Amino acid sequence: MTILYNWLKDYLLIDETPDQVSVALTSIGLEVESLEKHETVKGGLQGVLIGKVLTCKKHPCADKLSLTIVDIGAGEPLQIVCGAPNVAEGQKVAVATVGTTLYFSNGDEVKIKKSKIRGVESFGMICAEDELGLGTSHEGIMVLSDDAEIGKPLRDHFNLTDDYIFEIGLTPNRIDAASHIGVVRDLAAFYNRKVNYPDVSGFAVDNCSNPYSVEIENKEACPRYTGIIISNVKVGPSPKWLQGKLRSIGINPKNNVVDSTNFILHEIGQPLHAFDADKIDGKKVVVRTCPEGTPFTTLDGVERKLNSTDLMICSATKPICIAGILGGLSSGVTEDTVNVFLESAYFNPVWVRKTARRHGIFTDASFRYERGADPNITEYALKRAAMLIKELAGGEISSDIVDIYPDKIENYKIELSYEHITRLVGKVIAKDRIKQILRALDISVEKEDGDVLHVSVPTYRVDVKRECDVIEEILRIYGYNNIEISGHVNSALNHVQQPDNDRLINIASDYLSANGFHEIMSNSLTKADYYTDLTSYKLESSVRILNPLSSDLNVMRQTLLFGGLEAVANNINRRNTSMKFYELGNCYFYSPEKEDDTLRPYHEEYKIAFFVTGNKHSAAWNEHNEPTDFYTLKGYIEHLLERFGVDMYKLDVEGVPADLYSDGFTLKDRNNKTLLNIGIVSKKTRKNFDINQEVYYAEINWAILVSYVKQHKVLFRELPRYPEVRRDLALVLDKNVQFAQLRAIALKTEETLLKKISLFDVYEGNKLSEGKKQYALSFTLQDENKTLTDNNIDRVMDNLLKAFEKETGAILR
Repeated sequence: MTILYNWLKDYLLIDETPDQVSVALTSIGLEVESLEKHETVKGGLQGVLIGKVLTCKKHPCADKLSLTIVDIGAGEPLQIVCGAPNVAEGQKVAVATVGTTLYFSNGDEVKIKKSKIRGVESFGMICAEDELGLGTSHEGIMVLSDDAEIGKPLRDHFNLTDDYIFEIGLTPNRIDAASHIGVVRDLAAFYNRKVNYPDVSGFAVDNCSNPYSVEIENKEACPRYTGIIISNVKVGPSPKWLQGKLRSIGINPKNNVVDSTNFILHEIGQPLHAFDADKIDGKKVVVRTCPEGTPFTTLDGVERKLNSTDLMICSATKPICIAGILGGLSSGVTEDTVNVFLESAYFNPVWVRKTARRHGIFTDASFRYERGADPNITEYALKRAAMLIKELAGGEISSDIVDIYPDKIENYKIELSYEHITRLVGKVIAKDRIKQILRALDISVEKEDGDVLHVSVPTYRVDVKRECDVIEEILRIYGYNNIEISGHVNSALNHVQQPDNDRLINIASDYLSANGFHEIMSNSLTKADYYTDLTSYKLESSVRILNPLSSDLNVMRQTLLFGGLEAVANNINRRNTSMKFYELGNCYFYSPEKEDDTLRPYHEEYKIAFFVTGNKHSAAWNEHNEPTDFYTLKGYIEHLLERFGVDMYKLDVEGVPADLYSDGFTLKDRNNKTLLNIGIVSKKTRKNFDINQEVYYAEINWAILVSYVKQHKVLFRELPRYPEVRRDLALVLDKNVQFAQLRAIALKTEETLLKKISLFDVYEGNKLSEGKKQYALSFTLQDENKTLTDNNIDRVMDNLLKAFEKETGAILR
């Protein structure tokens, strides 16, 4: 929300500096995110003085140049070489002195220096309009009026004043502060000063020669509608003061009528809309919905198909505006407009919000309406706007105010207890001070009954509906910093369930981050299209969003894969092709089968996902650029599972879902539930994201992983005193024999001395019989009580070889 410092001063006496006001706003809940100085003219015309041309002669060495002597009111007159054709003796001119930086209208910057032009020294520059940033004319120098004071800074001559722009981080509940007067109300309460509201007492109807009727068909969507006719206006550019204010808050001026409505919006906070009255058929305004699919072209030139629940402002024959959001192309105010119908209304926030989201239209008006405008300010805003339009565009008010307000929205009535104020604030605040703050906030005390105040909250405070809300308002203005910190300390003992889930998440995150992974966070909302034709994740199991923001965010995710692939694709598109990501988050499921006619079982699963793609390391002169592979990711997963006490080789292994992976495996726990899926993302899946390089992906069910941690015990054991021994075997096996089988056989055969078994080489080729492969296995043996002898070692290796031969048909090579 953009607020101007000098604009605030139009309604409140402010002696404080912009920095002091910034601190005050933040302390009362309107956080100032930035404060910037705003110059009406870039550079502020610093160093530009008013001078008088004393003499003007032709340059001795150039026909098109003039040699002038200029008096700038101090010191010796300046000799200045000028190329403008209109320079003449006796003129009052704008002189940029040496050292001045000029900001031209075309964006150029020029620093004035002492120079020689065709052999003659020049000590400044006589400026044209565009060279000062005051316009676009470059036909000659800018000649000032005869009463201009010699030596006076040009900025003072034009009464240029600097302003300051506050960018306020407005929270959704504080829509009442989405205007300058809204901010002023809070400052007035804080400083205990009076607000000078714009006066509309001079409003008067000139005649009733051009009446229009209004009808509200949907009173739920439009509780109040106010309108008036202004005839014989002359549409044209707005005055400079209005254009300057609007530009300062980021709005491009259109014309004096539209600019007036925008000014009132940012002054008071009430959205207005001006129609070309001659384009309202039948001189009748109807507030209603239209049939499903009705075409309507908005001011931005886009034709939209209306929903049957979109509230529309219509003429007697057709829609002319989407209520509270955006006007129609055919009914807007143009330079040919003569008669204006001015609208000031209150629309139901829910209706406006749904229509704005449905059509993807977000305007200043919809921003305010969907958060809750003030229903009781429409007439005041209408009068203020009508008077301003009449002042700027002429014309006459040629109808009475039409105000349809069948069910008046009253102020909120709340009972406020002094005891509750003290309890929630933590300090006794004087009763007179509480009442003074309430009055400053426009919260009137209707009755005081002992310890209880009966207060009435104005309708523009849509967020204050409970006693605790009023207490928060009191504390906000009283000042959080005025509440002393008690020396009394309270503590409570909390039982943390073991294992501590947050601690385990931090352990996993620390391990991955230390190994070069970056954590990502993707949206829980995703595309339903991702789950079409999948067997591993069924579309009918998706949790659908009833009112999605877009078709790309219409279901809750069932896997972290697709959100991560979006991040991978986003990085690849920005030439970051090597990455390691991880993400922790919930996935959401419905059971496809219904238990009854209305209820389907719903559950969430917390998962951790891993993505590896590209090269293992960044390119470097001293390191080989090696691509990642499946085993790169498998190594990280294996170490992480070991850290949590899971031996992946003791789990059941199955194939991965073929619709998402081209290769990989699945690990199942003792209850046949999936702990881990790991593999290579299929080409078909990658194609949906325009990813051409291999992506390796793994996903762990966090709850199942934590269940293993509960059973895992870490015991202290002193370091072994006796050395370990390594022996290798090269075995020829059938291709269907897996390393996990060999590992299980080995550990079963030798439970005492065998400490570790690993696979360090695999060979498949024409030197072996068909259907055969060769594994090279390493065995680590150790006795914790003595040094192993050759006989001990040979006995163990013979037993292992016999077990392999018996159970797998392995042959020693």
